Amino acid sequence: MIESVFANDFVILGLKLGVLLVLLPATLVLGYVELKAGAHMQHRMGPMYPGGFHGWAQTLADGIKFVLKEDVIPAAADRFVFKLVPFVTMLGAALIFIVVPIGPKLVIEDLDVGLFYLLAASSIGVIGVLMAGWSSANKYSLLGALRAAAQLIAYELPLVLTAAAVAILAGSLSLVDIVEAQGPQSANGLWIPFIVYQPIGFVIFLAAATAELVRPPFDMPVAEAELITGAFTEYTGIRFAFSLFAAEYISMIGLAAVGATLFMGGYLPPIDALSFVPGIVWFIAKVATILFILIWIRWTYPRLREDQLQKFAWKVLIPLSLLNIFITGALKLTPWI
Repeated sequence: MIESVFANDFVILGLKLGVLLVLLPATLVLGYVELKAGAHMQHRMGPMYPGGFHGWAQTLADGIKFVLKEDVIPAAADRFVFKLVPFVTMLGAALIFIVVPIGPKLVIEDLDVGLFYLLAASSIGVIGVLMAGWSSANKYSLLGALRAAAQLIAYELPLVLTAAAVAILAGSLSLVDIVEAQGPQSANGLWIPFIVYQPIGFVIFLAAATAELVRPPFDMPVAEAELITGAFTEYTGIRFAFSLFAAEYISMIGLAAVGATLFMGGYLPPIDALSFVPGIVWFIAKVATILFILIWIRWTYPRLREDQLQKFAWKVLIPLSLLNIFITGALKLTPWI
């Protein structure tokens, strides 16, 4: 019954539109959670007044503020490319949700190469950053874009290598198959997620995801005090909000969904006894857990220098990722495991 419903093209189109309609309000909610969580981590109150109850309308007010600000485009800028940047930066993150299963049979497209597609889609943001720097007709924006692109490309490698180790364990590139491979592993109905087999891989994923999001401590390419927000120096108003903040939070939700799928069993419950809880509830809970960890990292570590960022990627994460793949492959080929 469910499969026949999802075979309807209009249902698929509705789901795709629904993803976009859910993601934009979700960025406001996540932004508010980050403001309050960061405040409490630093023994502050955070926003309290907008909306009346603990400042619940703070991010909504910020959004209205950006809408009302003047939209300025530099005279020498490439106007077409300049205007296209907000759509490109958000596109990659939104495309991720096409192949991520959020429940049993609840996936827009179950591609056989879903993991490959997911990694390719998540890389589109690099193009948006380069477009922003080049189209602004500002040499400092261009330099900021090149620095950001260098970081994104460097940290894309450990992210891909970590995903490859998960694919080796699951024996498939389909995200649905990867989730199902984390199902019951014994007669007592215990579900063992891949984070148990891949603890190093999960840590590498978190570090690489934080760098891909250009969030502290990996936010030097868009540092406000040092680089005036890097590639987005010339962006104002709603274009700035969509290019930087909305794109960051949508990507954050997307990568958290990827982490929950690859390492935490996606929509699967921890034990059979909890199977009565809908899969989408487990999926949202796991995504929320990873989102909280990403927020926690932001408010815990100081910003790294650009040379430290590159050294950490090339000298630490990539060798560890290769070692992780080697160990995973060796264990996979061991007949008694």
